[in-house]
Amino acid sequence: MENKKFDAIVIGAGHAGCEAGLALARTGNNTLLLTLNLDAVAFLACNPSIGGTAKGHLVCEIDALGGEMGVNTDKTLIQIRMLNRSKGPAVYSLRAQADKLEYHNRMKRVIEDQENLTLKQAEVEEILVENGKVCGVKTAQGETFLCNVIVIATGVYLKSKIIIGKYTRESGPNGFAPANKLTESLIKLGFNIFRFKTGTPARVSGKSINFNILEKQEGDNNIQSFSFLSKETPKNIAVCYLTHTTPKTKKIILKNIDKAPLYCGLIKGIGPRYCPSIEDKIMRFADKETHQVFLEPESMSTDEIYVQGISTSMPVEIQNQIYPSIKGLENVKIMRNAYAIEYDCIDSLQLKPTLEYKNILGIFTAGQINGTSGYEEAAAQGLIAGINANLFLKQKEQLVLSRNSSYIGVLIDDLVTKGTNEPYRMMTSRAEYRLWLRQDNADIRLTEIGKEVGLVDSERYKIFKEKLINLENCKKILKNNLKIDEKLINLLKNKNESIPRQPIKIIDLIKRSNINIFDINNEFNIFNNFAPNILEAINTEIKYEGYLKQQKEDIEKMMKQEQAKLPEDIDYAELKGLRLEARQKLNKIRPLTIAQASRISGVSPADISILIIYLKINKLNK
Repeated sequence: MENKKFDAIVIGAGHAGCEAGLALARTGNNTLLLTLNLDAVAFLACNPSIGGTAKGHLVCEIDALGGEMGVNTDKTLIQIRMLNRSKGPAVYSLRAQADKLEYHNRMKRVIEDQENLTLKQAEVEEILVENGKVCGVKTAQGETFLCNVIVIATGVYLKSKIIIGKYTRESGPNGFAPANKLTESLIKLGFNIFRFKTGTPARVSGKSINFNILEKQEGDNNIQSFSFLSKETPKNIAVCYLTHTTPKTKKIILKNIDKAPLYCGLIKGIGPRYCPSIEDKIMRFADKETHQVFLEPESMSTDEIYVQGISTSMPVEIQNQIYPSIKGLENVKIMRNAYAIEYDCIDSLQLKPTLEYKNILGIFTAGQINGTSGYEEAAAQGLIAGINANLFLKQKEQLVLSRNSSYIGVLIDDLVTKGTNEPYRMMTSRAEYRLWLRQDNADIRLTEIGKEVGLVDSERYKIFKEKLINLENCKKILKNNLKIDEKLINLLKNKNESIPRQPIKIIDLIKRSNINIFDINNEFNIFNNFAPNILEAINTEIKYEGYLKQQKEDIEKMMKQEQAKLPEDIDYAELKGLRLEARQKLNKIRPLTIAQASRISGVSPADISILIIYLKINKLNK
């Protein structure tokens, strides 16, 4: 390459690397995006889906900040559903089946067409540092590229190893080559390295499945998209199916459990608690005779079906018994065998809340190298790392999203404050303010921030401002009265609601248990000029007004602690009154605020009181 000097280099072009590279390039930085294999750009190595419980929130937030994952998903999905409809709106979660091949192709095209972004296939073997600051990389092919900032987003490729029974091979997902040399460079730079594990089920031939005896899982119509930019309603062109394992499946696994690498000691890495292999499910939930299995198409251009719920590292001969024991798969043909994969990752407690490495200036990390699992978690970190790498280059204050602002804020705060000793997965239960952190209001929470950091363009911002106007106009109508006529009386009777003696405001009607804004619009056509997502947001605000008010009060209290900044040079070992464990943890993590300090495991309320007193005395002395 003629120009080997870049503003920024991103190592890895998975979901984290793509978002980081695009964020840097779109904010005007000459960026090099390096990948082990161009065919692995934004590759859906495991489940061919985007979103799901809490993960759908992350995708909407990525989109609101100006990221690409939501747009790419909307353009390439083949089915979309809203999960948890039977529960409250705080846990509604979009989930889409993406066309695996199209998702990769479109994202690669977006990257190739992006100004300021150069995509190149190469393996990085060393990160170069000079005077405590990053200055470039060396590749295994013998090239050197210089830069002022780096984002490391290597996914599961660091010293990755595939495991199927006793068979092992140094390999990344899907047979892609691993990155075997970079770990040593990271160790020399002071990174603590962990060994984690994940896995994937078999891909089977759709022609060999008896779908006629299985339960269809259709997509949902007329629901919101992931991207606030998407103007067309998502189309469902594929069908998924639900089936179950059988007592025979359980018997096969128990009989051969001594051959499972997880139980015979061949697997050393720590696996994800919330996404266990089928052998792990059988052992951990011994009372259950069957387990759910979802059959999901990988792409509209292939016959391959993803067998969700049957991740395993059992030997091939045992897999050949397990899969046919599942209802509808009696004559199944396995096209790709299931496998486990071990890989290196870093200790996320070594990172600042900006995702910058504490020990060296200009190194940011994102994605599964930080100990997370999932495409959405990776993309969220990649976007924030890219944003902050740009702000680092511009010598501006970097972005730290609070826990009350976003699921992304919760994710990163958990990583850098609590750390993780297993692959971290985002869940709605991790967010204290989940009724406020909904998918439908991700743009209201984050788009102004996206504009400030330079990622929200004029088109996106115009759509956002139009939404705010529509929300206000809709709220004005809510103050209108409905007269007590035959239409209203019939509606109230059908909904088992009492009939008022005088005209009633629309907002007061919606506050009733059995009536929502859609019922009123169906009867009176009052809100026909407003999109369903506007009505959904308004309905939620009215129905949960009391809870939202309480959450906002809690958020205001927390924000006071977030504003209480701790000095960067404070030596906690010298603070009298702090317990020994608190001193050690505080000196290791170096929290930025009182609020972050309060979330560190081993730091008690008494320790926080001492820190608050210290800040007050420090302020008085100044």
